[in-house]
Amino acid sequence: MAVTISLVFLFGLVLFFLLRSNTLGYGAAFIAVMFGFFLASTGASGPINALTTAVIDAIPDL
Repeated sequence: MAVTISLVFLFGLVLFFLLRSNTLGYGAAFIAVMFGFFLASTGASGPINALTTAVIDAIPDL
């Protein structure tokens, strides 16, 4: 059984915990930027969605 989680929800949850624990580094900045792109659905979200889909599809092949 496969469970799907929205990337917006996943990035938002990770960002929440990073901000709550005051762990603000490069990782938190990356999560915040990714969350912003997915949430806002800007013109840059198309390539980011394609890249994310490619990475997720490549994981089982490792």
